[in-house]
Amino acid sequence: MQNISSVLLLGFALLAGAVVPFQAGANATLGRIMGHPLWATLVSLAVSIAIIIPVMMAFKVSAPTFSDTFKGPWWIWLGGAAGVIYITAALLLAPKLGATNFIIAVIAGQMIASLLIDHFGLVGLPVKPVNLARISGVVMILLGLAITQWATQPSRLSSPPSKSMHSQ
Repeated sequence: MQNISSVLLLGFALLAGAVVPFQAGANATLGRIMGHPLWATLVSLAVSIAIIIPVMMAFKVSAPTFSDTFKGPWWIWLGGAAGVIYITAALLLAPKLGATNFIIAVIAGQMIASLLIDHFGLVGLPVKPVNLARISGVVMILLGLAITQWATQPSRLSSPPSKSMHSQ
């Protein structure tokens, strides 16, 4: 984080993170409209394919050697499965928990898993040992989850929820 490049990368990561709650809400509504959440998962992934293909063409990405992928470790396939799990969980849970509680729970889960991945150097990433400061950060996220959950209880609400973008 010592140079402008790191700041730009963090800014892009923040932007990428900012679109996630919109994805959860849009997919939840799509699932209701289509009659089942798994249809929304399929459509979401199909839209992803429809968007990434022209992007790859614009960047002139060469075709991979698919046979090489079968030589890799078994866990390289987890990304696709994780995407299905996340999208389906988002469209099922976000309407029940609300965007804030769902996203902070997702972030807490990501941070706990990330600590383990870093500490043990899993999925091809370098080892970055867990320390008290990193654990403290995750504990703060868990405290944030508890606070937002507590603050969302019906008796704690000071005003009815806004309807903006709700019916659009």
